[in-house]
Amino acid sequence: MKYFSLFLLMALLVACSHTQETRVKAVETQTKVLIEEKAVVKTVNRLFVSTDNRNWKGVKACFADEVLLDVTSMVGGEPNKLTPQQIADAWAQGLKGLKAIHHQAGNYDVSLKADEADVFCYGIAFHYLPNATGQNSRTFVGSYNFHLVKVGTDWKIDIFKYNLKYIDGNLELHKYAK
Repeated sequence: MKYFSLFLLMALLVACSHTQETRVKAVETQTKVLIEEKAVVKTVNRLFVSTDNRNWKGVKACFADEVLLDVTSMVGGEPNKLTPQQIADAWAQGLKGLKAIHHQAGNYDVSLKADEADVFCYGIAFHYLPNATGQNSRTFVGSYNFHLVKVGTDWKIDIFKYNLKYIDGNLELHKYAK
């Protein structure tokens, strides 16, 4: 009976240590997922902030070598495969002359699959340019779908889709930009 009790105690200790080891591994895995999700969202936020600051080098750094850019909900046409340089040049030209640009994003939903991530978020973009009409701003309201790939230790956007809900304000604001 004494040996049986000792054997039972040892079996319980082994089982508890295995359970503890499993819990530690689960926490480590969950922590790694949270760290990667944060890095993914950081890349998307860096894209918006770099755009607002007209930091075109920073914008380009957020993108993979080739990006499927889909803004068809706003301008029609078809999605295009572009380089980061082409995107930065187009945005620089389109936003030139505005006094201020401000993007606000939230309600992030991130899905990780190994070295790939899908991100959905809401987004609002404000464009501001004082002009003679007194209608100094326009607001774009919509959502984004991003796909990112991990390149080394960095997350890069390789699909950018904007889903316009509506535009409000001075729709002719760009005509006053110089």
